[in-house]
Amino acid sequence: MITRVVQITLLLSAGLFLYYGLSCLFAGAMAEEFERYGIPQYRRLTGALEVLGAVGLLASYVVPALLYPASAGLSLLMVLGVITRYRARDPWIDAVPAVVLMLVNLFLLVAAIFGVPARR
Repeated sequence: MITRVVQITLLLSAGLFLYYGLSCLFAGAMAEEFERYGIPQYRRLTGALEVLGAVGLLASYVVPALLYPASAGLSLLMVLGVITRYRARDPWIDAVPAVVLMLVNLFLLVAAIFGVPARR
């Protein structure tokens, strides 16, 4: 049961980070958001880190040790996203996706630490 939960969580997180990462890299709306936050110079780095984290999550099926840095890095990225939204004085509801993704990746990190495999 728990292995299935880890699988679903991993695939969901990887899919969302691929989407958001590619949006950061290529979508004009994301460029506007980073301008609004006052950090346009970090848009491409953020997108690249999100895509890299998603690829790391998926690659952990082949190299399980990749789950540690991928999930930890994505969790940290979401902590920074919440801080950025707070500093921009966004409504708290706007930070909910980042908080949820942070918790999802913390769950994956804890699962990796305790040796719960994403596959059997």
